[in-house]
Amino acid sequence: MSWTRGLPAALAVCVLLLTGSVSCGSSDAHEGKNGDSISPVGKLLDNTDKQGRHYREVKKKGAPEVGIEVQPDSGNTWDVYLTVHNFRFSPRGTKPRAAVGRGLAYVFVDGRLVTRLRGLACRLPARFVPRGTHHVTARLYADDGTVWAVQGRPVESTADITAAPGASAAHSSTGGRGSPERSGTAS
Repeated sequence: MSWTRGLPAALAVCVLLLTGSVSCGSSDAHEGKNGDSISPVGKLLDNTDKQGRHYREVKKKGAPEVGIEVQPDSGNTWDVYLTVHNFRFSPRGTKPRAAVGRGLAYVFVDGRLVTRLRGLACRLPARFVPRGTHHVTARLYADDGTVWAVQGRPVESTADITAAPGASAAHSSTGGRGSPERSGTAS
C-alpha cells in the first residue's frame, strides 16, 4: 500500500507538468528579436505586392518555385500552364493559414489580376490579352493571402506574349518542375 501514499503528490506533479507546457495566446505569429514578426512558416516582411499583401520570406533551400508557359489556342484564347516545385495547391475551403509550400497561384496580365488558380492550368479569354505584347505572371501565395518570397523577392515567373490579328506568338519562362494539367478558365 505504500504506492498509494505518494499518488496525490505524483498526480500534482503530472498536472503541473502538463499545464506548464501549454502556451498562452491566440495568435500563430510570434515576436522575435527586435519585435520582428516570426511565423511558424517563414517570416513576414514589410514588403507588399501592389494589392498590399505582405511577403512571407522562406529560406531558398526547399522554397516553392513556379514556372509559366503561355500558348495561343483557337478562338483568340490563351492556355496558361504552370509548373511548380516544392508547392501544392490547396483545395477550395482551406483555412486561411500559411502552411509550408501550400497555397494558390495568382495570374496577372500586365500587372492586373485576372484569376486565382488552385491547379496547374487555365485559359485566358481574348479580352484579357488584346493586340500587342503582354506580360503574363504567375505568383505563388500562401492560403492566408501572403506572398511566398525568397531573399525579399516574390516567388513568381513571367512569360511575354504577343497577340496580333491572325498570328500569335507565345513565350515561356520556367522556374520550377512539374507536369502541366488542364483545368479552369480565367474569369
